[in-house]
Amino acid sequence: MDRILVINVNWIGDVIFSSPVFKALRRSYPKAEIACLAVPRVREILECIPQIDRVLIYDERGKDRSPLAKLDLIGRIRRERFDAAFILHRSLTRALLAALAGIPRRVGYDEKGRGFLLTQPLKTVPCPIHRSDHYLRIIESAGIRVEDRTCELHPPEEDCRRAQELLREAGISSGEPFIVINPGGNWGLKRWPGESYARLIDALAKEFNWKVVVTGSPEDAALAREIVTLTTRPPVVLAGRTRLKELMAVMKMAKLVISADSGPLHLAASVGAKGVGLFGPTRPEITGPRGKGEFHILIKDVGCNREPCYHLLCPDNICMRSISEHEIIDAIRKIQS
Repeated sequence: MDRILVINVNWIGDVIFSSPVFKALRRSYPKAEIACLAVPRVREILECIPQIDRVLIYDERGKDRSPLAKLDLIGRIRRERFDAAFILHRSLTRALLAALAGIPRRVGYDEKGRGFLLTQPLKTVPCPIHRSDHYLRIIESAGIRVEDRTCELHPPEEDCRRAQELLREAGISSGEPFIVINPGGNWGLKRWPGESYARLIDALAKEFNWKVVVTGSPEDAALAREIVTLTTRPPVVLAGRTRLKELMAVMKMAKLVISADSGPLHLAASVGAKGVGLFGPTRPEITGPRGKGEFHILIKDVGCNREPCYHLLCPDNICMRSISEHEIIDAIRKIQS
Protein backbone atom coordinates (compact mmCIF):
# COMPACT_ATOMS: atom_id res chain seq x y z
CA MET A 1 0.00 0.00 0.00
CA ASP A 2 1.31 3.43 -0.97
CA ARG A 3 -1.46 5.69 0.35
CA ILE A 4 -3.30 4.91 3.59
CA LEU A 5 -6.16 6.76 5.26
CA VAL A 6 -7.07 6.24 8.93
CA ILE A 7 -10.51 7.57 9.82
CA ASN A 8 -10.17 8.39 13.49
CA VAL A 9 -12.43 8.86 16.50
CA ASN A 10 -13.56 12.13 18.07
CA TRP A 11 -12.28 12.31 21.66
CA ILE A 12 -8.84 13.19 22.98
CA GLY A 13 -8.32 10.06 25.07
CA ASP A 14 -9.48 7.73 22.30
CA VAL A 15 -7.29 9.44 19.70
CA ILE A 16 -4.32 8.94 22.03
CA PHE A 17 -5.31 5.27 22.30
CA SER A 18 -5.18 5.10 18.49
CA SER A 19 -1.53 6.22 18.31
CA PRO A 20 -0.09 2.65 18.22
CA VAL A 21 -2.13 2.08 15.04
CA PHE A 22 0.08 4.59 13.23
CA LYS A 23 3.27 3.10 14.62
CA ALA A 24 2.28 -0.33 13.33
CA LEU A 25 1.27 1.03 9.92
CA ARG A 26 4.55 2.92 9.57
CA ARG A 27 6.55 -0.17 10.56
CA SER A 28 4.72 -2.30 7.97
CA TYR A 29 4.69 0.36 5.24
CA PRO A 30 7.72 2.61 5.84
CA LYS A 31 7.41 4.46 2.52
CA ALA A 32 3.63 4.89 2.46
CA GLU A 33 1.89 8.22 2.88
CA ILE A 34 -0.28 7.92 5.99
CA ALA A 35 -3.12 10.43 6.37
CA CYS A 36 -5.70 10.75 9.12
CA LEU A 37 -9.26 12.09 8.85
CA ALA A 38 -10.63 13.50 12.10
CA VAL A 39 -12.64 16.31 13.69
CA PRO A 40 -10.98 19.69 14.41
CA ARG A 41 -10.75 19.35 18.20
CA VAL A 42 -8.23 16.48 18.02
CA ARG A 43 -5.96 17.99 15.36
CA GLU A 44 -3.27 19.01 17.85
CA ILE A 45 -3.10 15.45 19.19
CA LEU A 46 -2.68 13.99 15.71
CA GLU A 47 0.04 16.51 14.91
CA CYS A 48 2.05 15.03 17.80
CA ILE A 49 2.02 11.52 16.31
CA PRO A 50 5.14 11.50 14.11
CA GLN A 51 4.01 8.61 11.91
CA ILE A 52 1.16 10.72 10.47
CA ASP A 53 2.11 12.60 7.31
CA ARG A 54 -1.06 14.68 6.94
CA VAL A 55 -4.21 15.46 8.90
CA LEU A 56 -7.45 15.89 6.94
CA ILE A 57 -10.19 17.69 8.84
CA TYR A 58 -13.80 16.55 8.82
CA ASP A 59 -15.71 19.40 10.49
CA GLU A 60 -18.94 17.45 10.89
CA ARG A 61 -20.63 20.12 13.01
CA GLY A 62 -19.29 23.07 11.05
CA LYS A 63 -18.34 23.62 7.44
CA ASP A 64 -18.78 19.94 6.49
CA ARG A 65 -22.23 19.59 8.02
CA SER A 66 -24.43 20.01 4.93
CA PRO A 67 -24.95 17.29 2.29
CA LEU A 68 -23.25 19.47 -0.35
CA ALA A 69 -20.23 19.97 1.89
CA LYS A 70 -20.02 16.23 2.46
CA LEU A 71 -20.09 15.65 -1.29
CA ASP A 72 -17.22 18.10 -1.66
CA LEU A 73 -15.30 16.25 1.08
CA ILE A 74 -15.93 12.93 -0.67
CA GLY A 75 -14.55 14.43 -3.88
CA ARG A 76 -11.43 15.63 -2.10
CA ILE A 77 -10.87 12.21 -0.54
CA ARG A 78 -11.46 10.53 -3.92
CA ARG A 79 -8.78 12.70 -5.54
CA GLU A 80 -6.29 11.47 -2.94
CA ARG A 81 -6.55 7.96 -4.45
CA PHE A 82 -6.03 6.12 -1.19
CA ASP A 83 -5.35 2.39 -1.43
CA ALA A 84 -6.94 1.55 1.92
CA ALA A 85 -8.99 3.09 4.72
CA PHE A 86 -8.87 1.81 8.29
CA ILE A 87 -12.03 3.09 9.92
CA LEU A 88 -11.58 3.38 13.70
CA HIS A 89 -14.77 5.41 14.15
CA ARG A 90 -17.89 3.28 14.50
CA SER A 91 -20.25 5.65 12.68
CA LEU A 92 -22.18 4.75 9.53
CA THR A 93 -21.31 8.13 8.01
CA ARG A 94 -17.55 7.54 8.21
CA ALA A 95 -17.87 4.20 6.39
CA LEU A 96 -20.13 5.81 3.79
CA LEU A 97 -17.57 8.58 3.15
CA ALA A 98 -14.87 5.99 2.48
CA ALA A 99 -17.12 3.90 0.22
CA LEU A 100 -18.36 6.86 -1.85
CA ALA A 101 -14.79 8.11 -2.18
CA GLY A 102 -13.99 4.86 -3.96
CA ILE A 103 -11.30 3.64 -1.57
CA PRO A 104 -10.87 0.03 -2.70
CA ARG A 105 -9.98 -1.50 0.68
CA ARG A 106 -12.12 -0.50 3.66
CA VAL A 107 -11.54 -2.15 7.03
CA GLY A 108 -13.57 -1.58 10.19
CA TYR A 109 -16.06 -3.02 12.65
CA ASP A 110 -19.39 -4.28 11.34
CA GLU A 111 -21.57 -2.05 13.51
CA LYS A 112 -24.70 0.03 13.00
CA GLY A 113 -25.58 -1.98 9.87
CA ARG A 114 -22.60 -0.64 7.94
CA GLY A 115 -20.98 -3.97 7.10
CA PHE A 116 -22.05 -3.75 3.44
CA LEU A 117 -19.93 -0.58 3.10
CA LEU A 118 -16.77 -2.38 4.19
CA THR A 119 -14.61 -4.72 2.15
CA GLN A 120 -13.27 -6.29 5.35
CA PRO A 121 -15.96 -6.12 8.06
CA LEU A 122 -14.77 -7.16 11.51
CA LYS A 123 -16.93 -8.56 14.29
CA THR A 124 -16.59 -7.00 17.73
CA VAL A 125 -15.28 -9.19 20.55
CA PRO A 126 -17.94 -10.36 23.04
CA CYS A 127 -15.97 -9.30 26.14
CA PRO A 128 -14.69 -5.75 26.73
CA ILE A 129 -11.05 -5.06 25.87
CA HIS A 130 -8.91 -1.97 26.24
CA ARG A 131 -9.93 0.75 23.84
CA SER A 132 -6.47 0.83 22.29
CA ASP A 133 -6.60 -2.91 21.60
CA HIS A 134 -10.06 -2.40 20.11
CA TYR A 135 -8.54 -0.09 17.47
CA LEU A 136 -5.47 -2.26 16.94
CA ARG A 137 -7.67 -5.27 16.12
CA ILE A 138 -8.78 -3.43 12.99
CA ILE A 139 -5.31 -3.31 11.47
CA GLU A 140 -4.42 -6.73 12.84
CA SER A 141 -7.40 -8.18 10.96
CA ALA A 142 -5.76 -6.84 7.80
CA GLY A 143 -2.57 -8.77 8.53
CA ILE A 144 -0.58 -5.88 10.00
CA ARG A 145 1.67 -6.92 12.86
CA VAL A 146 1.55 -4.88 16.09
CA GLU A 147 4.83 -4.92 18.01
CA ASP A 148 4.44 -1.83 20.20
CA ARG A 149 1.18 -1.02 21.99
CA THR A 150 2.49 2.00 23.87
CA CYS A 151 0.62 5.27 23.33
CA GLU A 152 3.08 8.07 22.62
CA LEU A 153 2.84 11.76 21.77
CA HIS A 154 5.69 14.14 20.95
CA PRO A 155 4.92 17.85 21.45
CA PRO A 156 6.96 20.20 19.20
CA GLU A 157 9.92 22.09 20.65
CA GLU A 158 8.26 25.48 20.17
CA ASP A 159 5.33 24.40 22.35
CA CYS A 160 7.73 23.11 24.99
CA ARG A 161 9.41 26.53 25.01
CA ARG A 162 6.06 28.29 25.28
CA ALA A 163 5.07 26.03 28.17
CA GLN A 164 8.31 26.88 29.94
CA GLU A 165 7.56 30.59 29.45
CA LEU A 166 4.07 30.16 30.94
CA LEU A 167 5.51 28.41 33.97
CA ARG A 168 8.22 31.05 34.40
CA GLU A 169 5.61 33.82 34.21
CA ALA A 170 3.70 31.98 36.95
CA GLY A 171 6.76 31.87 39.21
CA ILE A 172 8.06 28.37 38.47
CA SER A 173 11.64 28.43 37.29
CA SER A 174 13.26 25.90 34.96
CA GLY A 175 13.98 22.64 36.79
CA GLU A 176 11.88 23.55 39.83
CA PRO A 177 9.68 20.60 40.88
CA PHE A 178 5.95 21.05 40.54
CA ILE A 179 2.90 18.82 40.44
CA VAL A 180 0.02 19.10 37.98
CA ILE A 181 -3.58 18.63 39.03
CA ASN A 182 -6.20 18.29 36.32
CA PRO A 183 -9.64 18.53 38.00
CA GLY A 184 -11.84 18.71 34.90
CA GLY A 185 -13.21 16.19 32.44
CA ASN A 186 -15.88 15.82 29.82
CA TRP A 187 -18.20 13.84 32.12
CA GLY A 188 -19.04 15.23 35.56
CA LEU A 189 -19.40 11.87 37.29
CA LYS A 190 -15.78 10.99 36.50
CA ARG A 191 -14.57 14.06 38.38
CA TRP A 192 -13.23 14.07 41.91
CA PRO A 193 -14.96 16.80 43.97
CA GLY A 194 -13.42 20.27 43.92
CA GLU A 195 -13.23 20.48 47.72
CA SER A 196 -11.26 17.23 47.74
CA TYR A 197 -8.76 18.70 45.29
CA ALA A 198 -8.41 21.73 47.59
CA ARG A 199 -7.59 19.51 50.57
CA LEU A 200 -5.13 17.58 48.42
CA ILE A 201 -3.36 20.77 47.31
CA ASP A 202 -2.87 21.83 50.93
CA ALA A 203 -1.69 18.32 51.87
CA LEU A 204 0.80 18.30 48.99
CA ALA A 205 2.22 21.65 50.06
CA LYS A 206 2.67 20.37 53.61
CA GLU A 207 4.08 16.95 52.67
CA PHE A 208 6.37 17.75 49.74
CA ASN A 209 6.61 21.56 49.57
CA TRP A 210 6.12 21.40 45.80
CA LYS A 211 4.31 24.04 43.83
CA VAL A 212 0.99 22.93 42.36
CA VAL A 213 -0.28 23.80 38.88
CA VAL A 214 -3.98 23.41 38.08
CA THR A 215 -4.63 22.76 34.41
CA GLY A 216 -7.73 22.38 32.27
CA SER A 217 -9.71 23.65 29.32
CA PRO A 218 -11.40 27.07 29.23
CA GLU A 219 -14.54 25.30 30.45
CA ASP A 220 -12.61 24.17 33.55
CA ALA A 221 -11.41 27.66 34.51
CA ALA A 222 -14.35 28.35 36.83
CA LEU A 223 -13.78 25.04 38.63
CA ALA A 224 -10.09 25.89 39.01
CA ARG A 225 -10.93 29.28 40.53
CA GLU A 226 -13.37 27.63 42.93
CA ILE A 227 -10.69 25.19 44.07
CA VAL A 228 -8.25 28.07 44.65
CA THR A 229 -10.70 29.81 47.00
CA LEU A 230 -10.80 26.67 49.18
CA THR A 231 -7.03 26.33 49.62
CA THR A 232 -4.67 27.86 52.16
CA ARG A 233 -1.69 27.59 49.76
CA PRO A 234 -3.17 28.80 46.43
CA PRO A 235 -1.84 26.96 43.36
CA VAL A 236 -0.80 28.30 39.97
CA VAL A 237 -3.78 28.23 37.61
CA LEU A 238 -3.15 27.49 33.94
CA ALA A 239 -6.67 26.25 33.22
CA GLY A 240 -7.83 27.83 29.97
CA ARG A 241 -4.38 29.28 29.23
CA THR A 242 -2.72 26.45 27.31
CA ARG A 243 -3.22 24.84 23.95
CA LEU A 244 -3.18 21.04 23.97
CA LYS A 245 0.43 20.88 22.79
CA GLU A 246 1.50 23.29 25.54
CA LEU A 247 -0.44 21.25 28.10
CA MET A 248 1.44 18.13 26.98
CA ALA A 249 4.70 19.99 27.47
CA VAL A 250 3.71 21.20 30.96
CA MET A 251 2.83 17.65 31.96
CA LYS A 252 6.08 16.33 30.51
CA MET A 253 8.02 18.75 32.75
CA ALA A 254 5.94 18.04 35.86
CA LYS A 255 7.18 15.95 38.76
CA LEU A 256 3.79 14.23 38.92
CA VAL A 257 0.30 14.52 37.41
CA ILE A 258 -2.96 13.79 39.20
CA SER A 259 -6.12 13.42 37.13
CA ALA A 260 -9.35 11.49 36.89
CA ASP A 261 -10.07 9.36 33.82
CA SER A 262 -10.01 12.03 31.11
CA GLY A 263 -8.12 13.12 28.03
CA PRO A 264 -5.46 14.99 30.05
CA LEU A 265 -4.68 11.84 32.07
CA HIS A 266 -3.81 10.08 28.83
CA LEU A 267 -1.93 13.12 27.54
CA ALA A 268 0.27 12.92 30.63
CA ALA A 269 0.93 9.19 30.28
CA SER A 270 1.67 9.55 26.56
CA VAL A 271 4.48 12.06 27.14
CA GLY A 272 6.08 9.93 29.86
CA ALA A 273 4.76 11.68 32.97
CA LYS A 274 4.29 9.86 36.28
CA GLY A 275 1.25 10.26 38.46
CA VAL A 276 -2.00 9.04 39.93
CA GLY A 277 -5.17 8.24 37.98
CA LEU A 278 -8.51 8.45 39.80
CA PHE A 279 -11.16 6.04 38.56
CA GLY A 280 -14.77 5.51 39.65
CA PRO A 281 -17.57 4.83 37.18
CA THR A 282 -15.15 3.76 34.40
CA ARG A 283 -12.89 0.74 34.11
CA PRO A 284 -9.09 1.14 34.03
CA GLU A 285 -8.82 -2.13 32.11
CA ILE A 286 -10.80 -0.44 29.29
CA THR A 287 -9.69 3.19 29.48
CA GLY A 288 -6.65 3.11 31.76
CA PRO A 289 -3.45 4.92 30.72
CA ARG A 290 -1.37 3.08 28.12
CA GLY A 291 1.48 5.57 27.78
CA LYS A 292 5.14 5.24 28.67
CA GLY A 293 4.57 7.12 31.95
CA GLU A 294 4.12 5.31 35.27
CA PHE A 295 0.64 5.80 36.74
CA HIS A 296 -0.78 4.44 39.98
CA ILE A 297 -4.50 3.76 39.59
CA LEU A 298 -6.84 4.46 42.49
CA ILE A 299 -10.27 2.82 42.29
CA LYS A 300 -12.38 2.04 45.37
CA ASP A 301 -14.62 -0.91 46.11
CA VAL A 302 -17.62 0.85 47.59
CA GLY A 303 -20.03 -2.09 47.49
CA CYS A 304 -21.95 -0.65 44.57
CA ASN A 305 -23.51 -3.39 42.46
CA ARG A 306 -23.08 -1.22 39.37
CA GLU A 307 -19.34 -0.80 39.82
CA PRO A 308 -17.72 0.20 37.48
CA CYS A 309 -21.02 1.27 36.03
CA TYR A 310 -20.76 4.01 33.36
CA HIS A 311 -24.04 5.11 34.95
CA LEU A 312 -24.78 8.57 33.54
CA LEU A 313 -27.39 9.49 36.16
CA CYS A 314 -25.78 8.18 39.35
CA PRO A 315 -27.50 9.85 42.33
CA ASP A 316 -24.49 10.00 44.69
CA ASN A 317 -21.19 9.41 42.80
CA ILE A 318 -19.94 7.55 45.86
CA CYS A 319 -17.13 5.79 43.96
CA MET A 320 -15.31 9.08 43.32
CA ARG A 321 -16.24 10.77 46.59
CA SER A 322 -14.83 7.83 48.58
CA ILE A 323 -11.26 8.48 47.36
CA SER A 324 -9.39 10.49 50.01
CA GLU A 325 -6.47 12.87 49.67
CA HIS A 326 -4.52 10.63 52.08
CA GLU A 327 -4.73 7.71 49.64
CA ILE A 328 -3.37 9.90 46.87
CA ILE A 329 -0.50 11.05 49.10
CA ASP A 330 0.27 7.39 49.90
CA ALA A 331 0.25 6.57 46.17
CA ILE A 332 2.68 9.45 45.52
CA ARG A 333 5.01 8.15 48.22
CA LYS A 334 5.05 4.75 46.49
CA ILE A 335 5.83 6.33 43.12
CA GLN A 336 8.62 8.41 44.68
CA SER A 337 10.19 5.50 46.58
